[in-house]
Formats: sequence, C-alpha cells, structure tokens
Amino acid sequence: MRLPVRFPRRRTIAAALAAVLCAVFLGAPAATSAARAAVAGPTITVPPSGSHGFPFLAAAEDLGSFGYTESEYFIAGTATAYAPSGIWTSDGRWGVRASLRAPYRTRILVRRPTDPAKFNGTVVVEWLNVSGQIDLSPDYWFARDELLRKGYAWVGVSAQAIGVNGGLGQIHGLKGWDPARYGTLFHPGDAFSYDIFSQAGQALRTPNGPDPLGGLHIRTLLADGESQSAGFMTTYVDAVQPVAQVYDGFMIHSNSAVGAPISGNAADTLLMPNPSRIRTDLSVPTFVVLTETDVPLASVARQPDTNRVVHWELAGTSHGDQWAYDLGNPTVQRSAGSAAPQPDCAAGTAPYNDGPGHYSMNAALRHLADWAQGGNPPPSGPVLNADVRDPSTGLATGGIRLPDVAVPTRTLTGLRDTSGGGVFCGLYGASDPWNGDADPWDRHNAGDPSDPAPPLNTEPVLSRLYPTHADYVSKVRAAAQDSVNAGYLLPEDATTIVDDAQNSNIGG
Repeated sequence: MRLPVRFPRRRTIAAALAAVLCAVFLGAPAATSAARAAVAGPTITVPPSGSHGFPFLAAAEDLGSFGYTESEYFIAGTATAYAPSGIWTSDGRWGVRASLRAPYRTRILVRRPTDPAKFNGTVVVEWLNVSGQIDLSPDYWFARDELLRKGYAWVGVSAQAIGVNGGLGQIHGLKGWDPARYGTLFHPGDAFSYDIFSQAGQALRTPNGPDPLGGLHIRTLLADGESQSAGFMTTYVDAVQPVAQVYDGFMIHSNSAVGAPISGNAADTLLMPNPSRIRTDLSVPTFVVLTETDVPLASVARQPDTNRVVHWELAGTSHGDQWAYDLGNPTVQRSAGSAAPQPDCAAGTAPYNDGPGHYSMNAALRHLADWAQGGNPPPSGPVLNADVRDPSTGLATGGIRLPDVAVPTRTLTGLRDTSGGGVFCGLYGASDPWNGDADPWDRHNAGDPSDPAPPLNTEPVLSRLYPTHADYVSKVRAAAQDSVNAGYLLPEDATTIVDDAQNSNIGG
C-alpha cells in the first residue's frame, strides 16, 4: 500500500537533522590507573524517595524478569570546563586546557545483573539525550536485547544542564519533576558536562560512597551517545579522552559532521571544525554507526577505517524507529506523561521505520566490547548512498544490508514526508508496505512490448518476488547467514529473523 513517502532533497534533510542535533547545544598515551586518578572521584550518595517514589526514566518493563535490578545515585563534586589549546582542525587532534571550575550534583541511573555471576564485565555508560528537553536513553532501547541477554551493566548519566535544570519543555528538568527527590541537584552548564561525564565513569571505577555496581568488577568501561549526545561524544573523544582516559572504548551513534562545542554554547557550533573527524591516535577504539537518516549530513566527515576507528552506514534504518519507540515510550510515559516528546507525524503518512537498526546496534555493541578488550576491530562496511535508490523497491543503495533490506517486503527509508509533522517526525524514517493487490509488473514481465518498464518506485508485488513461502524463507535464511558471516548480524538475532520469516504469510 503506497503511503506518502517523499524523498526530500539532501540539503533539506541535512538542515532538518542539523536543527535537531544542535537544538540542545546552548598522540594519546595508553590509559593507566595513575592517569585515570587525575579525574576527580565524586562523592556518591543515595537520593531520597521523593514524591514519585521512583527515578525519572525508571524502566516500565519488569527488569527483574531479566535478572536485572535498577537503582539511582547522586554524584557530586567540582567539575572542570575546558577551552581549546592550539588550533583545532578536522583531524580531531584537539588540545584542551582547564578553564573554569564549578560545583555540581547530578544523578546516574544504573541497571545491572542481580546475580554477579551473570555480569560479563562490561559497563555501558550512556550520555543521556536531552533533545526532547528531558533525559532519554535511546541507545539503551536500541541495544536492550544485547545488554540484558549478555549480562552488561548499563549506566545513564544526566550529563547536561537541561536534564537537571530544565529547558523549554513542560517538565522543568529533574528538579522540576520531583523537587523532593532532586531539589538538591545543581548543574553549572554544559561547558562542565564533559568532565561530569568523566567523573561519572570514575565513580564507577573507584566509588567514593555506595558502590553503584554493587561490588561488580569492571573489566571494560564503554562510553556511548546517540544523536545530540553523539555530538558531545565526538568532542569528548577528540578533546577530553586524551586528558581524562577514563573510558576503554566509545560508541558514537548517529552523529552529524560537526562535534558539539567544548564551551557548551550553541553559538560556538559555528566555530567548530567542519567536518569534525575522529582522531586516529587514541589507544582505545571508537565505533561510529550511522543510520540512513544521518548519512546525508554526516557523510562529509567520512574517513578511512583504521585499527582504532571504524564506521558503519546502515541501509533501510532511521535515526529513531518503531523498535526504539515501542520499547522506550512506556518508560517515558511513566515518567513524563503528556509531556513525553513524540514524533508527531501527520495522520495518513507512512508508519515509522520498522527496519533492522536494533539488530545492527546489538552487533555493534558486541564488536566494541570485544575490540576494547583487545580483540579485532569490527569489519568495515560499504558506503551508503541515500541519494541513489533502487527503482524497483525505493531502497537506498550501498551500505550494510541486513535481511530486511536484502530480502525486502516493504520500502524502508531513513527519510519521510514531514508535511504537517512535528520537529522529530523526520527522524523516524518510514516503512512503506507493499500490499500486492495490483500487479503493474504483469504485462511487462510477460514480455508485452506495448508495456513500458515500471516507473521509478513502482510497488513490487510480493508474490512475484517470492513465488512460495519456502522461497521467501530460504532467501531470508541465506541473507541472515551472509550477514552473520560478514560480522554485521549476531547469530541470536539471525535466528529471530528466520523464525519471524517462517511465521509470516509472505510468499506465494
């Protein structure tokens, strides 16, 4: 069924994505315990129960059923703001110097295995996203299956001022949401967010107060950020990691071509190197994962993969998608209610992208953890061309193509018609179903010379693509195995994909 899915010009998409990513921007030595000790260890305390009786962004799902527990802690200390030292260029080898110092108190949200024996030794520390004017954890939702099934610990950090103090939204930060719980928090501004994020990692390594991890021994500490948080993560990797050396590896998911300003001042985005590439001289790895939505804006920052920096570009995926929305929205609604940010796409337009973005993030996380522990880098991926689309399916060409794209049953795109939609609508891509009722391919495929070739984006008919159900399942199984062999898909997720194909009614 063809629904309105227009493919906007590259410049339009880039401008829209840049507006959202910037909306909240108001030769390194090996890491050693001595270097890590240079980062201040904040004081850790347990917050009061407050009026709600649970932390903001507490999981709506039953974590206990997965063998997990959730808790919240305050961290407090004195944070440093940085200023550039020397000339910053696009190679990302950015020097910094201490500029200002200020006291702070913020919070961390912790999810960890209840049984220490099930902990795999890796902690993922996510820079919580505040594009919606409240704390959100998009990468927890994207990679949740891998996190919980493999025994990771996850920690969300309220690193930015909006999340604590409030912004333009109905909920005025943590302090406004529950003054009884969060009233003692204070954030001196986003210039201090980088050091606050370092100190959050240090608090996990050497807790000064209650241990947020309940005695779990950390083998690997990974830093992670998606969307606007990925912009801060880019600058953190290039400028702060060489000084702090707290983290063992970095996941940068859906960043743009330009890093966030080290000053925390939105206007200073214009002063940042454009493009802002990832420095290649760190002793720890950085994994950059881009969806189809991101590529038009981020492609100018492309750089060759190395043994310390690897990029993936994912065909048929979007910046936000149906999976992350379905998993995260109950949690956000539980805390924010009607103030929860929504895609707000106009009625009658295509459904949100329901593609394989979460499968890619599962694989990326496992690769990064292994890589940070001394394993091989992830496999490189082909470049995605979001501007050139297959005329028969409407799918973008190139990029990493998981079974949903390699054996398509609908048009998956990172772009969509945003007419009448809200500011976040364009980030959710589109899934354009093929209903297969009419067959514009019939006479053409039968060799009728009077019938022209199908026009661009003519809707395929599933019965023509997959004459039998067994044929469809066989093709999905082969594509899944190819993706596993290439290192782009985990075997567990390949099994799920094949099972879903077998349980479908596609084919014949």
